[in-house]
Amino acid sequence: MRPYTISHMMMSVDGRIDCDMTEQIDTTDAYYEALDSLGCPSMLMGRVTMQMHYALPETFAAADATPVGRTAFHKAADGTGGYVVGTDTHGRLCWPSAEADGRPLLVVVSEACPQAYVDALTAQGISWLAVGAGGIDWARAMELLRTEFGVERLAVTGGGHINGALLAAGLLDEVSVMIGPGIDGRRGMTAVFDGIDDPSRPATLLSLRSVERVNEGTVWLRYAIAPTED
Repeated sequence: MRPYTISHMMMSVDGRIDCDMTEQIDTTDAYYEALDSLGCPSMLMGRVTMQMHYALPETFAAADATPVGRTAFHKAADGTGGYVVGTDTHGRLCWPSAEADGRPLLVVVSEACPQAYVDALTAQGISWLAVGAGGIDWARAMELLRTEFGVERLAVTGGGHINGALLAAGLLDEVSVMIGPGIDGRRGMTAVFDGIDDPSRPATLLSLRSVERVNEGTVWLRYAIAPTED
């Protein structure tokens, strides 16, 4: 059992998702209004997005690097109204408070993360989840988000590598993309889905659910992930 998970992104016509760029090509609140309509109280973001929008500038330095070394979690707050779930595989981000956007913060790390880091989160009143030896085990993390933290619907709102990781693990149910009226075109900018290392991986097939024009130039597409054949 895991949350129903929707990737919801604003992108340029060429599929790039740099926040500064997308804010230039769509200056309305269309993205957030669409997000509200998806009915996902909890949001998940990757490390880069969390660092950019929520974390403090400094980096956590553990005096003792002894890892957590096991699957473990700490629930510091009731997330009935949803969590902001942030990825921080190695335990490096520092936080100004235990909340983000008015919701409790929940940090997902790997089991290789220093125990000192999750102890610091606990002392700050921040929920955390450590899962996966070599990196975050997203299949297990999703199970625990549902069973231990009560997350039933989850919107993935940034960025390309977390989208890619969940796609590769078969953990997305729906893709919601808003195409703003602009082109990025810059070399090396992250795409909506990025970072999958397997060059032979087949394309993920989608089933179109809806198409909507939401303002003068932005189009909102919703797709279900097509079931795969056994």
